[in-house]
Amino acid sequence: MKTRAISLLLLAEIAAMSLWFVSAAILPDMLRQTHMSPFRQAALSSAVQVGFVLGALISAILGLADRYDPRRVFAISAIGAGIVNALLLIVVPGSCLAILARTITGMLLAGVYPVGMKIAIGWGDKDRGFLIGALVGALTLGSALPHLIALGGGTDWRQTVAIASGASIVAGIISLFVMLGPHHVIAPKFNPKTIISAWTNKRVRLAYIGYLGHMWELYAMWAWIATATAISYTPELGTEGAQNFSRITAFIAISAGGIASVFAGKIADRIGKAELTIIVMTLSASAAIATAMTFGGPVWVTFVFVLIWGIFIIPDSAQFSAIVADVSPPDQAGSIMTFQTALGFALTIITVQASPAVATVLGWPFVIAALAIGPILGIIAMIKLRQMG
Repeated sequence: MKTRAISLLLLAEIAAMSLWFVSAAILPDMLRQTHMSPFRQAALSSAVQVGFVLGALISAILGLADRYDPRRVFAISAIGAGIVNALLLIVVPGSCLAILARTITGMLLAGVYPVGMKIAIGWGDKDRGFLIGALVGALTLGSALPHLIALGGGTDWRQTVAIASGASIVAGIISLFVMLGPHHVIAPKFNPKTIISAWTNKRVRLAYIGYLGHMWELYAMWAWIATATAISYTPELGTEGAQNFSRITAFIAISAGGIASVFAGKIADRIGKAELTIIVMTLSASAAIATAMTFGGPVWVTFVFVLIWGIFIIPDSAQFSAIVADVSPPDQAGSIMTFQTALGFALTIITVQASPAVATVLGWPFVIAALAIGPILGIIAMIKLRQMG
């Protein structure tokens, strides 16, 4: 029963989260048809983060993940996100309406990822690191899918939009067949102290800081690694070859991180969640710096470091959430984790929007190296958490 429920949940998560980086994956093909300013190019990606933050804050304040059947919240959100994302097929690419559609899509996805975590932790106690790790792995694979779909669709970017939108609608239907676990707890009413406790609980606060350090690099890397590597690969592969291989690079690197998240969850349950985050962030920061140093050099050298970066940039995400779940009251865990993700994605609005602008002035190697600052600060926070025992 547990295996069936988690399997269906992961499948739904992969399908729904394929919406996240649709705009990043299809941007080169859209630019062939429509001129877009650098600001609007970045806005198409960062709009999802803006919407997600708004949706997550509303969900956290209203306690949606804790007060209502999370399967229905998931279903409504995923189906709605698929429908709204499909509007990209009829609006002018890069227009205000397109950016608005991506914003609303992000708002609705706030009812998918955090709610999925709520469902997952209802199925376990001692293996929460693995359960949330598997969920983050599904999110990661879903985030990578648009790059693969775009590669198969050639220059027809509308095909990518249609497939991802349809997948999200199917995800919503699948979620209705997921059973809730024995550890699932429902809160009878909203308690405003839930959000306050995120700051008064020192362990939660340190986990939040570590998570913010992790998010500083994560979505900027995911959103722009295809663009950055295309530039890095161009001298050796030419424009078209570099673009195709950059999409392959993005898909493989992001997907590899999703697979690593599952195994990292099992390891974290054995050695400790804080210990796992310290190890992973150390490797992630090192890989980011190595990627920056080899940028523009031999293609396969840069590819290997990007792959290593992709593997270690995401597995710690699940453990920050698992730590929060462990130290939060059971009937508040969903809202506190949702608030955690809201803060993290608010930070990504800055990094995703600023990255291409800074790269225009200082170059992508500088941007990539600067992303290592986040995990370094996260390491410090998690060392303090570990010292608390």
